[in-house]
Amino acid sequence: MPQWLILALCTLVACGLVVGVVFLRQRRVGDDDDPSETPDVIEYMTMMIGVVYAIVLGLAIAGVWESRNAADEVVQREALALHEVSSRVEVYPAEERERIRRDVTDYVRYAVRDEWPEMLDTGELTDEGDRLLERLRRDAMAVEPDDPRAVQSYQGVVDQVAAADAARTERAGQAGPTLPTVVWFGLIAGGALTVGMVFTLQIQRSRREVMLAGLFSALVVFLIFLVWHFDAPFARGLEEPTGAYTSLFPDAGS
Repeated sequence: MPQWLILALCTLVACGLVVGVVFLRQRRVGDDDDPSETPDVIEYMTMMIGVVYAIVLGLAIAGVWESRNAADEVVQREALALHEVSSRVEVYPAEERERIRRDVTDYVRYAVRDEWPEMLDTGELTDEGDRLLERLRRDAMAVEPDDPRAVQSYQGVVDQVAAADAARTERAGQAGPTLPTVVWFGLIAGGALTVGMVFTLQIQRSRREVMLAGLFSALVVFLIFLVWHFDAPFARGLEEPTGAYTSLFPDAGS
C-alpha cells in the first residue's frame, strides 16, 4: 500500500472519530450544560499534557531523522570504499586486477539484488553477503605486488576493504526499526490522550471548533506518521536506498 494512502486513511479515520465523538457527545448533553464552567485545573492539565507530548514527539522525530542520516552515510561509505578498491587495483597485474574487480562486482550485485530485499524483510544481513565480502578480502590480501606502484596501492586496497566491512557491519545494526516498542506505545497513547483532552474542555458543535479539533487530530496523526516513515530508513526513509551502489556500479541493479 502506498505511504500517501496510509497517511490519508489514518488522517481520515482520526478526523472521523473526533468529529463523530463531538456530535455524539453533544446529543447526550442537556440544554443546561455550560461549557464556561470547565475547571481551571483541567485547562492547566490539558496544556501540560500537550507540552510534554510535544517534547516527546519532537525528540522522537529528531532521533529517527538522525538515524536516517546515519543510514544514508553508512551506505555511501560502503559504496565508496568498494569503488576505491576497484579504482586502486588499476596498477595490479591484469589477472589479479580482474579477479578483485570481479569480486567487487559480485558483492555489489548480490547486495543490491538479493541481500537488500532480505534485509528489509528480516532486519538481518545474509551469510552469502558475508562470504562474498570475505572472498574479496582474501583475494585482496593474497596479492604479492612487485611493482612499486602496486606496492603503494596494496595497503590502500586492504584498508578500503576493511572500511567496506565496517560500513556493512553498521548497516546490519541499522537494518531494523530504530525505536523500541515502548516508545511507540508512548507516542500513540500520548497522542490519543492529547486529542482526548480536547473533549474535557467541552468543545461545542460550532463549525469552527469542530474544524479545529479535526485539524489538531490530523496534525498529531501526521507527526506520528512522520516518525514511522523515518523509523526504518532502509525501507522507507531513504528516497533511493541503493542509489549509492548503482551510481558507482551501474551494472549492479540490472
